[in-house]
Amino acid sequence: MKYKRILLKISGESLGGKQEQGISPDMLRYFVTEIKSIYDMGVQIGIVIGGGNIFRGLQGASKGFDRIQGDYMGMLATIINSMALQGELEAAGIKTVILSGLAIDPVCEKMSSRRAIHYLEAGHVVLMSAGTGNPFFTTDSGGALRSTEIKADVLLKGTRIDGVYNKDPEKYNDALKYETLSFDKAYQEELHIMDLTAFTLCKENNMPVIVFDMNIEGNLKKIIQGENKGTLIHP
Repeated sequence: MKYKRILLKISGESLGGKQEQGISPDMLRYFVTEIKSIYDMGVQIGIVIGGGNIFRGLQGASKGFDRIQGDYMGMLATIINSMALQGELEAAGIKTVILSGLAIDPVCEKMSSRRAIHYLEAGHVVLMSAGTGNPFFTTDSGGALRSTEIKADVLLKGTRIDGVYNKDPEKYNDALKYETLSFDKAYQEELHIMDLTAFTLCKENNMPVIVFDMNIEGNLKKIIQGENKGTLIHP
């Protein structure tokens, strides 16, 4: 087992399945199966889920919502997604807890690094919701921050693409995939792996990032076992 403690970042849209909106019971069950496969290995798992399947602050702002209000609405969407995943995980016999940048009693406790590490070491999957708890930050930034706070071995960014390419592989047949990539090269080539704030936070804290296809069954477990199933971005 290569990684003992991870931060898994999942997009909200992925929970919506093919519609990329709402919450798909089939996708919830799929994610639980994948997570359980590494939980049973003894991996300590922190999870950050986006909220784009319900509401995205930036999109709301473009339609006339106040940006700050919209961002808080997006944070609440991530809590809803975390609650949905929590229910499925616990139905599968996995202990969970939701920690949040916004404390909402009795739904979730306030996030703190000590509290999160305590739960991880006690065998809980820790769902870290509401991003950073502040407007103007994405859930990518939340994932980068939380991975650093829990002292994760790696941040795993689950997407629908099998890694980082020099251009969009869904649009260009000649797109080339990177197996490994330094933070500096990613900067130089302006590769949009995550937002700049999140990327800089990972770089400054020497937090390796693996971008991989979360929708391929078994990929998560293979990465934990040390197989190359995505693109590794490293210091």
